[in-house]
Order: sequence, then structure tokens, then C-alpha cells
Amino acid sequence: MLAGVDLGGSKIEAILLDEDGAELLRIRQPTPAGDYQAILNAIATLHGQLEARAGKQLPLGLGTPGSLSPATGLMRNANSTCLNGRNLKADLEALLNRPLRMANDADCFTLSEAVDGAGRDARIVFGVIIGTGTGGGITVDGRLLDGPNAITGEWGHNPLPWPGDTELPGPACWCGKHGCIETFLSGPGLASEHFRRTGQDLQGPDIVNTAGQGDTQAQKTLAIYENRLARSLAGIINILDPHAIILGGGLSGIERLYRNIPRLWKPYVFSDICTTRLLPPAHGDSSGVRGAAWLWR
Repeated sequence: MLAGVDLGGSKIEAILLDEDGAELLRIRQPTPAGDYQAILNAIATLHGQLEARAGKQLPLGLGTPGSLSPATGLMRNANSTCLNGRNLKADLEALLNRPLRMANDADCFTLSEAVDGAGRDARIVFGVIIGTGTGGGITVDGRLLDGPNAITGEWGHNPLPWPGDTELPGPACWCGKHGCIETFLSGPGLASEHFRRTGQDLQGPDIVNTAGQGDTQAQKTLAIYENRLARSLAGIINILDPHAIILGGGLSGIERLYRNIPRLWKPYVFSDICTTRLLPPAHGDSSGVRGAAWLWR
């Protein structure tokens, strides 16, 4: 059996899988806000519940925001800022007295979908998170790629490709630069574009619903978003040439993306054909925690 925990900004989710990927137990609880030790204790409690159900000791796979720095071993780039600068892996291993494997939450999402999800028959998979932020991960033959800088798949902090005059220099990003893909394609980026154009303070789901009701301004906002997403994914296709791209995160539920984006990315892909598939996730918002468990497969 395999035990996984997904550490999110608002919730911590734990799962127990059998060797075929069947779910034996899943538990969720709110993430303690801003309290590092409370987060460690919550993960330990959830892991204990998984072991109690399994009836034996289990190593743990953990999906996290941010990543471990290869230089220091400390957490970095986590939007749960109390994790940054902490030796999360060593602290959890000491608390659990069990071995731990860790990966970024976008990597866990990608691994889950590549192993037994929407990309299970695809050799090269690029997993995309479009939600509060924009993360990414890459698998080849069902295994995560992991480079020397521990930033594989971090497409969101590259500049928006082929920008128009109105897209330069681009919005300020929390990373310190302007015009990052994340500032355009995250949920807040979509809402900001709609507010800039219309003065209406709507979130992503409201923009989608309003567009579906025939609102031309909301439809225009989504068309702009789709064009930007198509350009950004075309850049990935030109470098990685994946068999499948799988969308996750809150905006992955916009059905029209799967119809429109493959048509829109064609002019930007450096090929006479493009057979890369754009797919919704098979496991929804549970993909991350499943991928954390699969770290031990």
C-alpha cells in the first residue's frame, strides 16, 4: 500500500492506495494557517490514520507548494510562507520516524495523471496547473523528470510568448519580474484582465458563467485568455513536444478550453502538424494527493 499527503495552502489531504491505485482511505482537514509546527503535527496525525487503516508502517509521499533548494535543502517559493527557509523533509522524517519522498504539488499532479489518469497512454506528459498560480511538471514513461535546479516544468515564470503591444511590459509578478505567464493565466490574472477591460470585479467562475449567458464582454475576456494560453502552451510544445498536456487547477474546469486551445496554438507550433492532445484531469482535485502516494511506486 502507498501513503500520500498533499499539503495545500487551505487544506491538507491524505490518501491510502493499494498497489493497483484503488483508494482505500482519503482524509482532509484545514491547513493550520501560518504555523509551521502545527502543520508538521497535522501531517503526522494524518499519516498515523493511514497507517492505522493499513495495519502496518508506511513511508510517506508528500506534495508541497514550492520546492526544496538543492543548494540548502530548505524550502523555497512556497505560497504558504511559513514553510520557506525550513528543512521540511528532515523535520518530518524525524517526527514520523519514516522515510519521506517529496515533490512539488504540480509534479505530483502530473505523476498522478501520467500513471493512471488522463495521460496513462502518453509517453511524454506536461501537467499544467492553472489556478491561484501556474505550476507545471513533466513525466516521461510515467516517471518524473527532475533536473539539477529542481525547477523542471516551471513554465509560469517565463515571459508570455509573442506579446502584443498592450501586453508589455506586463503586470508585476510576485517573483520580482513583469509579464510572467502566471500574471496572465492564473485565476487572479483572468480576473484582473476582466476588471481592466470592464471595471467588473468578477472571479473566474463568474466570468465563465456570465460568458455562457451571452455576455459579450465576458466572452471577449475568455477569448483573450484562450489566446494567451494557446501561445504559452505552444512554447512548451516547441521545446518538449509532449504527447499530452493535462490541465489542473481551478480553471481546468472551463470546458471550452479543450475545444479552442488546440486550434489556437497551431499557428505558433513549429511543425506542419500538431497531434499533442489537451486533456482534462481524470482525478480532478485529488490528483495531487494520488501523485504524492505514487512517489513510492
